[in-house]
Amino acid sequence: MNKIDLGGRTAIVTGGAQGIGRAIVERFLASGARVAVWDCDQPLAEQVALELGQPEALHVVPVDVTDYSATEQAAKATRDHFGRLDILVANAGIAGMNATVADYPIEEWQRIIDIDLNGVFHCFKAVVPHMVAQNYGRIIATASIAGKEGNPNASAYSAAKAGVIALTKSLGKELAGHDIAVNCITPAAAQTAIFDQMSESHINFMLSKVPRERFVKVEEIAAMVAWLASAENSFTTAAVFDLSGGRATY
Repeated sequence: MNKIDLGGRTAIVTGGAQGIGRAIVERFLASGARVAVWDCDQPLAEQVALELGQPEALHVVPVDVTDYSATEQAAKATRDHFGRLDILVANAGIAGMNATVADYPIEEWQRIIDIDLNGVFHCFKAVVPHMVAQNYGRIIATASIAGKEGNPNASAYSAAKAGVIALTKSLGKELAGHDIAVNCITPAAAQTAIFDQMSESHINFMLSKVPRERFVKVEEIAAMVAWLASAENSFTTAAVFDLSGGRATY
């Protein structure tokens, strides 16, 4: 593991209790950051905090990112706890069901858009004023290769992640006059609990599209995020970083 210096920095990781989020939390801790784990599953988040065993560097904040008021309060609580907000990783998300557009339930579409896109917007809106006030920040959103290519039978997820890419670009340009970098990552699928929401045929489809012939490891994702969250990432903003194992064509 290369050493990324995040000493003295405070990070928020949404969906930090499992999967990609937990891997990012662990990498940030190893890099010297203090981390607020934002998750709607408070018992799981608290269990993770116990397992990682760094109570002085970890703070669990139960929050539903689809609720803007709750997200805004979580940002204020995190700032009050740690004194500042330097890094945001807007990672919380769900895959949702697999179905064609014609058969997609309206309620399911709205649920996925609310979590995967509106939730990211809520986090951006709640955290940005704190970063602007201190003229420093690093923001990373977890999008997906599906947001670039549009996976069949996953229209809501694909549309939401495409929205995250565009939202990232918009915010990055808005904040370019500050020392605040806003970027997103577009990983291929990783074998996490999100697979439980997908059909076996959809999982096989995703794997068949990856030239490396394997799924990305959560540790590989966390490694890229750690650099994007560092002060060394001082120029690149409003950009998309590929983690697709060769699948992406742009």
